[in-house]
Amino acid sequence: MFSACSLLFVPGSKAERFAKAKASGADLTVIDLEDAVAFADKAGARAAALSQIAADGEGWAIRINGIATAAGIRDLAALVDSPLLPETLLVPMVESAAELAVIAGALGERCPDLVPLIETPRGLRLALAIANHPRVTAVMFGGGDFSGELGVALAWEPLLAARQQLVLACVEARKPAIDVPFITLDDEAGLAEEAARARAIGFAAKAAIHPRQVPAIRAAFAPSAAEVAEARDALAAYAAGGERAIRHKGRMLEAPIIKHYRALIARHEELTHA
Repeated sequence: MFSACSLLFVPGSKAERFAKAKASGADLTVIDLEDAVAFADKAGARAAALSQIAADGEGWAIRINGIATAAGIRDLAALVDSPLLPETLLVPMVESAAELAVIAGALGERCPDLVPLIETPRGLRLALAIANHPRVTAVMFGGGDFSGELGVALAWEPLLAARQQLVLACVEARKPAIDVPFITLDDEAGLAEEAARARAIGFAAKAAIHPRQVPAIRAAFAPSAAEVAEARDALAAYAAGGERAIRHKGRMLEAPIIKHYRALIARHEELTHA
């Protein structure tokens, strides 16, 4: 089960940053072998990532290269031969569930949880089938590449429709959706606003590209103490009322509202005990 609300990417070619990234407080630290690594550094990054997993695999993930690329094929071959695998593999540029089947078939019963990145219109069109793959535990929106495909800015408004479509697919598949990183490193207010907007439309988590982004993301996605208290109070009142629609503190409590409160409490418990 995927219970993270914050992910932090660290370049696989910067092994000296691994410890600092892990200490950031992110729920999952992702060693990136794809976008953050130059082609000439791919082999070294791959070796560093697998060495880190061998030393301490808990709480780590690896983003491999797309399996339709030479680097991705080499990544998969190295994983097949590796005695230890990360808990989670992020798979970029996924456009069909068949790509995930290749990875799952190669790794067999050892296959980690898979998190495909939806980064193209074709991938978005097939997002439900991708999210329904049995090895998938969450789906991430790859807004950078998606904005490039559309020829628009990596900003909220141009990508809102794509975000909403992805969330709908993930909800139908009962898999969490992860939002794209916020790329303006010095705009803390902008990060907080975008994280809040992402949660408001149904995303369960957001990725980060710098350790200082993690606290704002956790604050946006982890239910606050006030939200938890409100939910528990409402659930207690609903139970005391015989689980029938009742008026409570100026608003109606009925089944759809109670479902939301129960989900909020469940999310709080997932993150607390993760």
